[in-house]
Amino acid sequence: MRPAVVIPTYNEADNIGQLIEQLLALPQNLHVVVVDDSSPDGTGDIVEGLGSTGRVSLVRRPAKLGLGTAHLAGFAEAAREGFDPILTMDADFSHHPLEVPEMLRLSHGFDIVIGSRYVPGGGTRNCTLARRVLSRIANQVARTVLSLRATDCTAGFRCYRKTVVDNLLRAPIVANGYSFLVEVLYQAQRQGCSVGEVPILFEDRRFGTSKISRQEVFRAAATVIRLALLRVRSVRLTEVAS
Repeated sequence: MRPAVVIPTYNEADNIGQLIEQLLALPQNLHVVVVDDSSPDGTGDIVEGLGSTGRVSLVRRPAKLGLGTAHLAGFAEAAREGFDPILTMDADFSHHPLEVPEMLRLSHGFDIVIGSRYVPGGGTRNCTLARRVLSRIANQVARTVLSLRATDCTAGFRCYRKTVVDNLLRAPIVANGYSFLVEVLYQAQRQGCSVGEVPILFEDRRFGTSKISRQEVFRAAATVIRLALLRVRSVRLTEVAS
């Protein structure tokens, strides 16, 4: 295995140095790919200063272009260098580096491994009641409407085999915010990918501010509706063809 982890960043100067340090200290010999959207707080400069290790890559983008395209840019960089599997995680310590080894272990048997809050043993810490309720509702709606098999459909802590990443880079993924995570899972399930889940403790960010806005919630709802309509259309076309 030559694992890499993709971390999208925007104004994460308080977190990114310590996070990379902990990831590089893991025995799995991880490579870290940071995709920074021109953070005004100098996040990209901090990452660039760590590049001398040879195990840290920085993809600088000219502006805040969205979480979805940041993931895709990181996927493209990691896939080009031949890393496999490829993880994704947030930069704010809501996803803990110590969970990575178990996700990598499980990736031997699954195409995608999700760090899940909602399987036995998983949970959340220091999150507001409103955020917990919103997350539960979003997951339940996505699972029900799109028939997704995963328990935690909106989690960004994931491990993908390179074959999955290669397919996703060719897929027509439209969503670009947090709903990108739902669309990726939908596309992967349609392609027949197997999905495993590892229980994690999701902890609210230590420093900085949340990137989830009310507008983002509406975009996520629109994405689920769009994918549901595509799914219905696909089923009808299959029925007509048969």
